[in-house]
Order: sequence, then structure tokens, then C-alpha cells
Amino acid sequence: MHALFSLQSPPDVQASVLPAGCVVALTADHRHFDSEHEHATRAEAARRLAMLKGVGFRGEFKRTLPCEAPTYFVPSDTLTGDAADALGITDEHDLFGGVVPHPFVGTKVITHPLVYQSAAKPKGWNPAFAKRVAGSVLRGYSAFSQDEALIAGKRVLDHGNARVKPACATGGRGQTVVRNVAALEHCIGQMREEELRTHGVVIEENLGEPVVTLSVGQVHVAGLRASYHGVQRMTRNNHGHMVYGGSDLTLVRGGFDALLALDLAPNVRLAIEQSRTYHEAAEECFPGFYASRINYDVAQGLSPGGEPRSGVLEQSWRLGGATGAEIAGLESFRDRPDCRQVWASCFEVHGTQQAPPGATVYFRGNDKVAGELVKYTVVSEMRTDAHAS
Repeated sequence: MHALFSLQSPPDVQASVLPAGCVVALTADHRHFDSEHEHATRAEAARRLAMLKGVGFRGEFKRTLPCEAPTYFVPSDTLTGDAADALGITDEHDLFGGVVPHPFVGTKVITHPLVYQSAAKPKGWNPAFAKRVAGSVLRGYSAFSQDEALIAGKRVLDHGNARVKPACATGGRGQTVVRNVAALEHCIGQMREEELRTHGVVIEENLGEPVVTLSVGQVHVAGLRASYHGVQRMTRNNHGHMVYGGSDLTLVRGGFDALLALDLAPNVRLAIEQSRTYHEAAEECFPGFYASRINYDVAQGLSPGGEPRSGVLEQSWRLGGATGAEIAGLESFRDRPDCRQVWASCFEVHGTQQAPPGATVYFRGNDKVAGELVKYTVVSEMRTDAHAS
């Protein structure tokens, strides 16, 4: 999924100190989420979260600048417990995102079991998690060596095509669909043992087209809690590749129970229930995990044998692509105490496009890597107590 941030050394002492009660953006790892548009998006999200909390936004956090509580962090990535401790983060009220006890817990590798009990695994691995979520994920395995990855892949290939997913890859990048053992052996053979030993790989069944990816999540900021379900959109970028293009969300005030109280299509209700199971399992199986922003991608399609399948692919306990719509929902609930339900959408449009009137723009410009890009959010409708379903 992605690399997690862990402070390697204590900050240097500097004369100036951040004022208490402020929000800062944090680039957790300058190898990830470090492009111009990602910096701009993170800064705008942090600025709007500061407004929600009624405190000032102080820009990008510098590791050489000591923090004075209650500084609220908006990191680019999931944090490890050690990193959170070093920053003075103690619970979900101190950051927009999540904290995990071990780096692997924040990646997709926790989703599946190992090929056997004595297989290679990182410190802190808990086999109870995979058992707990078995009915909420697709068929698959996680592995931390080439030999065990081959065993995992062959087991999945017995039922159809397999998808090989490096644990730290994000947004579907780096994934390979293999259709036979020869292709599997070639794919696994390209992976470095050190990378596998440190981060692992996921091998799971590859659903047949069409596949729908649903998003289920929850955000909790400044005493406001919103839960949502939605769908993702794909778009073509400036290089001709299909990439994430935004999300359309239905948000409700409250937790998953409030979300499940809506009139939902059966497949959406299933996705929400599977996501809640996944989240509760993480809380139970990995002490030290907490998050104020959770998001789960749920894939729905047909198995290689033609049966309907639905399962959580991975988690995101950090600022993400749907965050603009999430914040829009929180702002609506803040501004309208009678508002119970909000429809909000976020867009990532490549090329020389303009945001529509009234949109909240998170980035507009020419990114050195992505090219011309505009990222914005719109609220399409709000429903009050009198009209709630």
C-alpha cells in the first residue's frame, strides 16, 4: 500500500516554537505523496480542518521545529506508534489519519493469512486478524519470501487468475495479473528478497470484469463524526493512463449504524458491513491502532468461477483521494445542525480544465510530474432532519 513514517532521530532545538492550538501539514516521507499537487492538496485540507477546529493553520511542519500541544497534524501517511509518540500524538484527536503499532499493519498485507503457520512474518503479526475478516475479503494470501509467495500464488491459481500486489504499492500501481505458474514464477522472481522480507506481497483472486470499487469510510474531527459510502471514478491522465479520477460520496452524521439505517442497495449494505468488520478486527487484533480517518476499498464482481464476490481490498488510515468530499460533509454538518445527510463529490481532472462555480479548489496548475491538473470538491445536496430517510 504505502511506506509508513517513523521518526529516525529527535528534532533539533530551534528558537521559534509553534503556537498551541494550531494545525500543521506533515510530509511524513519525502519519497511518497511528495509532488506539487499532493503538497497543495494536503495544505488546503489542513487549512480547512483548522477552520473546522477553530484554530490557526501554520503550514508545513518542520522536523527541526518542536511541537507544543495541542498541535493537530495532517500527515501524508499512516504513522507508526514511535513516530506519533515523538510528535506528541496520543489519540485520534491529535491527527487526521491513523497510527499503527507496526509498519506492516498500515498496509494491505494484513488482509490475508500466511500460507502456513510457521511461514516468515514480521514482528507483531497476528493470525487472528485474517481469521476475523475471512468472510469480508477476497480469497488470497500474504507472503514474506519468494518461496512462500510461489506457494500462495499456486493455491490461488487453482481457482483462476491471480493478482500479485506489492504491499506498499498504492492506487493499483505495481500490480500484475498472472494466469499460469510460469507467469507467476516470472513475476515473483522480479521481486527482491529484502523487499519481500520487509514489506511482503499479497496474492489474491482476480475478479472478472466489470468490477465495481466501493468506498466506505468515516471521519471524526472537532466533535463531528461522518460516515459514508460511495463509488470511485477513473479518468485518463495527461500520459494516457487510466488513474483515479475522484469519488461520489453519500455522507451521514454519525457512525456506521447511522449509515446502515439508510435505504441501501444490498451490495452497498454488504460493503459497509464488510468494512465495519475489517475495522473492528483491526482495533481488536492490533492494540495501539487508532484513527480519525478510515477508508476501505471494497471490490465487487465475479469470481473466476462466475460467483458474485465482494471483499475489502485494503484500508487507508491517512488523508486520501476522497478527503475533499469528507471535509465538505463535516463542514455541512457544522454549518447546519439539522443536516443529517450530504452528497459530495471530489474530482481530479487532467488537462486544462476549470472547476465549476462554487467548487472548493484543492489544486489547479501544472504539476511537474502530473502535468495540467485541477482537483476540486462540490456539495450537490443536503438533507435535513425533516427530510431524512
